Amino acid sequence: MSSEEAARAIDLLGRVRYGRVATSLHALPFVAPARHVVTGGGVLLRLHAGFGYHQACLGSVVAYGADNLNSGAEHLWSVQFTGTAEPCEPTAGELALFGPPPRAADGEPFDPVYMRIEPQFVTVHSLDYSTERPPRHTA
Repeated sequence: MSSEEAARAIDLLGRVRYGRVATSLHALPFVAPARHVVTGGGVLLRLHAGFGYHQACLGSVVAYGADNLNSGAEHLWSVQFTGTAEPCEPTAGELALFGPPPRAADGEPFDPVYMRIEPQFVTVHSLDYSTERPPRHTA
C-alpha cells in the first residue's frame, strides 16, 4: 500500500460518517454498520455493544468500508481497508468528533463500544458519472 493511497483513503473516510465493518462470526461472514472518525492516521469505530458484533471484531482482522454511493454526486468513491481491530477508550476530543450517540438501537438503549483500526491494506475505487468523457486509450 502506498502512503499516497492510504492518505487518499483516510481523506475520503473523513468525508462521511458511517460505514460497514466486516469479519466472521461463528465461521460465517457478516457486515455491521458503524460510525467512524478519522484520528491519527487510523480509524476509530463506534458500535452498539448490545449486538455483540464487537466481540467478533476485537483482536481480529476486519475489513472496513465506506462510500458516497448514495450521495447523488457525479464522482462516486468507495474505500475499503483491512486491519486488526483493537479495543480503545476514546479521548474527550475523539468523543466530540463522534457527536452524540443514537438514543436507541433496535429499541434498546444504545451502549457504545469503541475500537481502533490501523489500515494495513487499502483499496480505493472511483466511478465518474460526469457528462465529459475521458479519452480512450488505444494500444
